[in-house]
Amino acid sequence: MRIRDLNWMQLEKYLERDDRIVLPLGSTEQHAYLSLETDNIIAERLAVEAAEPLGIPVLPVLAYGITPGFGAFPGSPTLRLETFVAVVREILDSLHGQGFGRCLIANGHGGNTSARVAVMEWMTTHEDAVVLWHEVWEGRPDEVAAELDPDYDHASWSENFPWTRLADVELPKERKPPLVRPRWSRPQEWRDALGDGSFGGPYQLHDDGVLRLWAAAVEELRERLDSGWPS
Repeated sequence: MRIRDLNWMQLEKYLERDDRIVLPLGSTEQHAYLSLETDNIIAERLAVEAAEPLGIPVLPVLAYGITPGFGAFPGSPTLRLETFVAVVREILDSLHGQGFGRCLIANGHGGNTSARVAVMEWMTTHEDAVVLWHEVWEGRPDEVAAELDPDYDHASWSENFPWTRLADVELPKERKPPLVRPRWSRPQEWRDALGDGSFGGPYQLHDDGVLRLWAAAVEELRERLDSGWPS
């Protein structure tokens, strides 16, 4: 359940029986022909679908992440690592102070993963709290994706869902060659190397396949929320 659909009194009532909450992490950035908010849409929607049957509240997605390489693409703002880490830590501080002892972070953007160490460090000073860092495409989703098509990466078919597509935007039919990474991680060099922004592979597969991938990601996250906490 999204906390946008609750008031504070309902959430306080929830805390009388449970102390779990989900924080989705995303990034606003180029995704070739898909929405600039692809990572945000995916992280929050996966979290909501996974948490709903368990009755666990889901915070709004943290919509800005660490994406300096896409700086030459309009609509791709980035946070510095220290800024992003500070925001995540302060959110955890606030939630912990309000009684949320267990927080699952559902990360939908690979550039944010470097903050995982800071979260582990945060737990060393909050021994009564547990934070699970969950990469939404790891585990079974990664296995399903590899079965469907081995070329899956940023802005490819593996992020192309009915809810990340844009109306009246036609995607290329051909398979894009894999990205040849630039020698230096400078924004303009990344843009020159990427062209339209996709890292390569098919732009779209049949929805039967991608929805199977989606279901695997929901299942993996739900299992973690339900039984992934240390005893």
